[in-house]
Amino acid sequence: MRRLMLDGPGRLRWEDCPEPTLDHPDQALVRPVALATCDLDPAVLRGGFPLPGPFPFGHEGVAEVVAVGEDVRTVAAGDRVVVPFQISCGTCEPCRRGRTGNCASHPMMSTFGLGAMGGLNWGGLWADLAVVPHADAMLVPLPDGIDPAAVASASDNIPDAYRTVGPRLSAEPGAEVLVLGGPAAASIGLYAAGLAVALGSSRVVYVDTEPERLEIATRFGAEAVEAGPDARVGRFPVTVEACGGATALRAAINATAPDGTCTSVSVQREDVELPLLAMYSRCCTFHTGRAHARPAIPAVLDLVVAGRFDPSIVTTRSAEWEESIDALLETPMKLVVTR
Repeated sequence: MRRLMLDGPGRLRWEDCPEPTLDHPDQALVRPVALATCDLDPAVLRGGFPLPGPFPFGHEGVAEVVAVGEDVRTVAAGDRVVVPFQISCGTCEPCRRGRTGNCASHPMMSTFGLGAMGGLNWGGLWADLAVVPHADAMLVPLPDGIDPAAVASASDNIPDAYRTVGPRLSAEPGAEVLVLGGPAAASIGLYAAGLAVALGSSRVVYVDTEPERLEIATRFGAEAVEAGPDARVGRFPVTVEACGGATALRAAINATAPDGTCTSVSVQREDVELPLLAMYSRCCTFHTGRAHARPAIPAVLDLVVAGRFDPSIVTTRSAEWEESIDALLETPMKLVVTR
């Protein structure tokens, strides 16, 4: 079989390798049918994020189940499934609490397709076949009628966006939402805006300087504001920082209303001085860190089935399987490849 290997910035190649086999009764063998780039991938391909190769590439996608181990009960050969990017057993204490990104049964940050950072032994999803451990705990069956290409990012970026708005809007229906969009977590910010609209926010404001992203936010029904991240647009119970950088992070916190929640989904690679006194005075809750993707996937799929959320609006480039390398090297914001 073939798998896609990333050797370094701007360097991808197909590699022939032995077909994986099931060696544990809880595993499933899957054939990816729709794959998406994560917001991190363009930065890696451009050399802007240090993730040295070589390693098997890809960690977002929908797959068809080819075979299952004898202990697997929830999926069967022929089923189409969302494959969460994080490896989780489903039975340890963190997994039972919904903290699947910190599964205690495996090394920290175990993921598909992120090189040494996620553990090389899991391989990547940009391949003819992949083995999924803990299939009953990890795999989420794709509801009938959903196009796999539309939800190819349900492995990672869409659940990452959901955690920024879903819990708060569930507890406080109609809460207003501010998203500071930008290049660092471009699709996550847009998904967050779309999900906030789908979840009934009374007002969703999306701030960015990039016309393409502003147009996508408008299509979701958000109020698009062309401005820098530190523009004054009011205070909001829910704020999302997806722009990257210290200015945007502080601006998002400063725009958070009393008793509000600010979530940063960008990867801040340098220390940032926070306005702690102001946060304390307003009782501001700040959250950052990796999303626990698996628990949010069913909620995201429910919104898609209901016709309330169309993640395909964020896709900026579609390609066929054999076009993968050329399409990836163009580094579009959100690439979806199908076969």
